[in-house]
Amino acid sequence: MKKTGRILVVDDDTDVLNAARLYLKQHVEKVDVESNPKLIPTLMKEYDYDAILLDMNFHEDVSSGEEGFHWLEKILEMDPAMAVVLITAYGDVEKAVQAVKTGASDFVLKPWQNEKLLTTVTSAMNLSQSKRDSQKLRTENAALKADMEQPYQNIIGKSRAMEQVFQTIEKVAKTDANVLITGENGTGKELVARALHRRSNRSENAFITVDMGALPETLFESELFGHEKGAFTDAKESRAGRFEIANGGTLFLDEIGNLPVQLQPKLLSALQTHEIRRIGSNKTTKIDIRLICATNVALGEMVEKQEFRQDLLYRINTIEIKLPPLRERAEDIPLLAEHFLKQYRTKYKKGITGIMDQAIDHLKEYHWPGNIRELEHAVERAVIMTDEKQLQKGDFLLTSVSGKDHQLPVSGLNLEEVEKTVIRKAMEKHSGNISHAADELGLTRASLYRRLEKYGL
Repeated sequence: MKKTGRILVVDDDTDVLNAARLYLKQHVEKVDVESNPKLIPTLMKEYDYDAILLDMNFHEDVSSGEEGFHWLEKILEMDPAMAVVLITAYGDVEKAVQAVKTGASDFVLKPWQNEKLLTTVTSAMNLSQSKRDSQKLRTENAALKADMEQPYQNIIGKSRAMEQVFQTIEKVAKTDANVLITGENGTGKELVARALHRRSNRSENAFITVDMGALPETLFESELFGHEKGAFTDAKESRAGRFEIANGGTLFLDEIGNLPVQLQPKLLSALQTHEIRRIGSNKTTKIDIRLICATNVALGEMVEKQEFRQDLLYRINTIEIKLPPLRERAEDIPLLAEHFLKQYRTKYKKGITGIMDQAIDHLKEYHWPGNIRELEHAVERAVIMTDEKQLQKGDFLLTSVSGKDHQLPVSGLNLEEVEKTVIRKAMEKHSGNISHAADELGLTRASLYRRLEKYGL
């Protein structure tokens, strides 16, 4: 039987430690022993233990059990799911029972019987795993509940402009009306498309995305309508197009303005007749889809230039949802920044508690040409680079409010090199004055000192 698990034995008696290690390592994958209880926090941070065996007294002529109670409390404070088995002498059984009532999993008497020790340790490890599984389940259930209570998931905003977007989604989602979502790059057009699908009568069926901006022109027709084997040189086998795959569900055509003019009549025909024909086939296939399109260009202007068919625009634009750029809903920036902070501090395991007001003001003043996507990347970068408990203004290296950049030589540089360049320029500007440079960068003096030391400036 394969050995599993890792346990820690803490006792000031080396004979006890050796005896426990020699026996338990026959049954447990890894057994660590330690005589100094003060090292317990360090060891728990470094290793994932399934159980800890803990002596109740660590000094000669001390039998109060207070040390054991103290370290039991510390262990459970660090990891409430940890199974702690107390090692105690016969005369301290009453104290051990009391400790079990306060959070210990069990106790063993020394000198112990090996079989009894193994049974106790195994039960403790199983208990610890059960606690962790239960904890994970509660976390997942809480996340599921929160997801259900947030009908728009990652669409964050309480501004008037976003409230109008939410109202439109509510009115339109249950219908089969074709929707055109307009807005600048990075405003969240695909998120809105997915929200429409989730709240539609087609939510149990497929949501299929086609990025028209990423497709070579030669593949548009095959991608949308499919092809038969041998229809062209590389057609080694028959393949269904996105219309067929999305049948019964929703088809999302992102960057619809990139659809070549010569293919626009075929898309229009498919929408009018609810039929498609694969390349190389004479057979038509009935399709039932809800079409959602998105664009970051003015299709009306493309119509005037004869780059987009007017009748197709009418067909795809039964309902239009306009997404505002981030600069027009600055009141949503704190919500979005906090959302991304929670996401990335978890991803990168950083203990960041929040964003300072000065930093929030800095974010609200910026023009955000890349919109929400740019804000997300800015927060991610700040989380990676900061050494502080709160994100500061200087953690966000943004272009100026006017939209002109700082003329940084950023080509080919990594993030640390960019930060180093900014700090060097600030120090040069203020002739080495730490206070003035820190103030301009939006950092505390301590933060700037750490960065100067880090980069050898």
